[in-house]
Amino acid sequence: MQLKFAMVCAANNNRSMAAHELLQQHGMDVKSYGVGTHVRLPGPTAHQPNVFNFGTPYSDMHRQLQKADESLYTRNGILPMLARNMKIKQAPERWQDSRQRFDIVVTFEERVQQQLMSDMNSREQESMQPCLVVNIDVTDNHAEAGRAAPHALRLCQMLEEADDWEDGLDEILTKFEGETGHRPVYDICFY
Repeated sequence: MQLKFAMVCAANNNRSMAAHELLQQHGMDVKSYGVGTHVRLPGPTAHQPNVFNFGTPYSDMHRQLQKADESLYTRNGILPMLARNMKIKQAPERWQDSRQRFDIVVTFEERVQQQLMSDMNSREQESMQPCLVVNIDVTDNHAEAGRAAPHALRLCQMLEEADDWEDGLDEILTKFEGETGHRPVYDICFY
């Protein structure tokens, strides 16, 4: 069964894009989103983030940060991350602004899952189409995002291979936990 997947993190940059790229490479129908109010990237200090609006092209962010301090943003991995993102899609998108429907949504932080569920529960239910929202907690850094992407891929593959993910969900998550050591937290909402 061909399912539609969404990868969601706070700013639609690191964790969701690493998973988006890998699922896309495996031929899956996938999109990625952020749930924040703005896209925040590390700046020269922890108290000076680079803040962009959702919809700002990754190429513009890349150009701006390259001009500001190419050495710093190359060293901290931001320019390579933006270069990767440019190959996947034009700009970061905000979950709350999208009305696309997905079968499975994977989040990478409990706070993000809660924001997403709050948004989904505020929408009018029209079709009663189920949507599984699964959270896999992942620290927001390049190394962890890279390690988590194969786990997100594996979970999505397992769900897609199931005859009926709703009836087999507990068995799928138990198998996933056995393979990865991670037990995702999930909720089901409806469109």
